[in-house]
Amino acid sequence: MAETDRQENGRALRFLYHTAPGRGVLCLLTRPGLSRLCGRFLDSRLSRGLIGGFVKKNHICMEDYEPCAYGSFNDFFTRRIRPERRPIDSQPENLIAPCDGRLSVYAITPEAEFSIKGSRYTVDALLGGAPEAAEFDGGVCLVFRLCVDDYHRYCYFDDGEKGENHYLPGRLHTVRPIALERHPVFLQNCREYTLLHTRHFGLAAQIEVGALMVGKIRNLQGSGSFARGQEKGMFLYGGSTVVVLLQKDAVELHPALWQATAEGRETRVRMGQCIATAVKKEKSSVPAAAGTR
Repeated sequence: MAETDRQENGRALRFLYHTAPGRGVLCLLTRPGLSRLCGRFLDSRLSRGLIGGFVKKNHICMEDYEPCAYGSFNDFFTRRIRPERRPIDSQPENLIAPCDGRLSVYAITPEAEFSIKGSRYTVDALLGGAPEAAEFDGGVCLVFRLCVDDYHRYCYFDDGEKGENHYLPGRLHTVRPIALERHPVFLQNCREYTLLHTRHFGLAAQIEVGALMVGKIRNLQGSGSFARGQEKGMFLYGGSTVVVLLQKDAVELHPALWQATAEGRETRVRMGQCIATAVKKEKSSVPAAAGTR
């Protein structure tokens, strides 16, 4: 994203979250009816006229993607990339990035809060109060922030078995004057989490976080087995984030990732790229899933 775009986004967020008129606009923007209306438009043939300008503005290289006649803007936004552009690291002990994005890494402690799409979440909040949140104490939280020019499909990072997808609707916090600058945001985004029993990294959780208004999450399967590199789902239009929670001593992250996050920098990664290595080498009882790439 260009520096000018970053500045414009920053001004817009300050208006929405730090002024009384902005909070009124935010209430309007987050109404479910408006979100559904915008979604229907982006799913319609009428939205195809947006594609050309979007590609040009965001400098998207269409040669990276499979050729397709797009029926709507969302068809374009969820376009499939050529497989050779996102090779999947095949070493089983290597943890791969489940998506394109800008990666930040955090230690999970009882007091830890993670900034995701302008809001702050604990692990318990990310999982909607699920009892499994305690299983990740002492582990790591990986936050992958997708930008509009990233590939908006995501995959499984290992073989294993999964439970059902759990959808948590977004909500707008009570709007009142901002007295505490430590928590200046009132919006919790919609999200969907899945508990994964992986073959090489133990219990994990993957959470897809949608965006304000039209950021839709579309996961492709319910409970069952999955394979490394298999497509898990996609985001329709809207900024998007994927969060992965791992247990204590599950992986060893490269020191450069910790240092970058500590300095306020994100690390650009691609889906399928190795980002960490398993610490525990003993085999789990989870059988390998068929169809591993």
